[in-house]
Amino acid sequence: MEEAILNGLQGLINGFLHLEWRSLVMFLIGGTLLWLGIKKDCEPLLLVPIGFGCILVNIPLGNLMGEEGFLRTIYDMGISNELFPLLIFIGIGAMTDFGPVLSNPSTFLLGAAGQFGIFITLALALSLGFPQMEAVCIGIIGACDGPTAIYVTSQYAPQLLGAVSVAAYSYMSLVPVIQPPIMRLMTSEKERTTIMPAMTRKVSKTTKLLFPLVITVLGGLIAPMGLPLLGTIMLGNLMKESGVVARLTKASENEIANVVTLFLGISIGATMAGGAFLRPQTLIILALGFLAICLDTVCGVLFGKVLYALSRGKVNPLIGAAGISAFPMAARVAQREGQKYNKKSYLLMHAMGANAGGQVGSVIAAAVMLSVLSGMGII
Repeated sequence: MEEAILNGLQGLINGFLHLEWRSLVMFLIGGTLLWLGIKKDCEPLLLVPIGFGCILVNIPLGNLMGEEGFLRTIYDMGISNELFPLLIFIGIGAMTDFGPVLSNPSTFLLGAAGQFGIFITLALALSLGFPQMEAVCIGIIGACDGPTAIYVTSQYAPQLLGAVSVAAYSYMSLVPVIQPPIMRLMTSEKERTTIMPAMTRKVSKTTKLLFPLVITVLGGLIAPMGLPLLGTIMLGNLMKESGVVARLTKASENEIANVVTLFLGISIGATMAGGAFLRPQTLIILALGFLAICLDTVCGVLFGKVLYALSRGKVNPLIGAAGISAFPMAARVAQREGQKYNKKSYLLMHAMGANAGGQVGSVIAAAVMLSVLSGMGII
């Protein structure tokens, strides 16, 4: 009888007996993500479920990522088969207005220039000895596009999903901190005070309807491996611009996006088990991801300076920093920085064009890399 009681009591403290330092460190990391989401309002919709999922998966003996575990079920339901990121992309497309980029097509080039950091970081990751697919996933962090990073990593380097996802969303939330010093360093005071004329060109409904169709067909023909990404974001945008499926558009923006974001976040947190996450490789990935976003900002501003020169001082180079996929956060940063140096400067709509171009550019950049690797027989 006494032995049975002792065994029962031991069962109550079994979790404590199996607690190791890795779990304690991951509790701290999960708590930090929760603090950033709740206290600092940094991407709370994702950092809160990611942080909680991280804590859950590191509790000993819970076996939540086991064969029939709760977190494993969610992971298999939407991460391993690509479903969650693609559903998120439909919602992003439904929320994106490509009117500014269609009104001023040159801003689309800024969105393309803002992706060069991805390829530079890819080369750096390869030089450090990362396998080709892991290097691609690390480079994609620079797109500042969480769903793209998750989609690519979950398929081709799932062992890096936790580190890549945390880096992508953390740095995306820190865009207002990361970008301004680079913008100031790369531009002169004269360039920063440039006033751009208001956008007066109206974009017809027909043009807005044709845009997602044309981009889908052309992008799919050029880089077919990325067609799921490109197709879903353009489907969402087509629904928005058509105006005839308001219920589907609203559901994609709200109910579907909210539920999928919850499942997506907790699934990412579930990949952050201490044994897999606490490695020197994780720190290198975080450092390279930070470098990728900095390089994207540098390349975007540099191309903005090129447009400034070609237009004889009519383009403010600050809008080049908005050529990443952090929509609409990067556009707001450009607007705020412009007004610091000239109260009469209103860059928001021009920056929104570059930002929308960056949204498409990040997807196409991922699609191109995957298609090239597929052509080489690597995937």
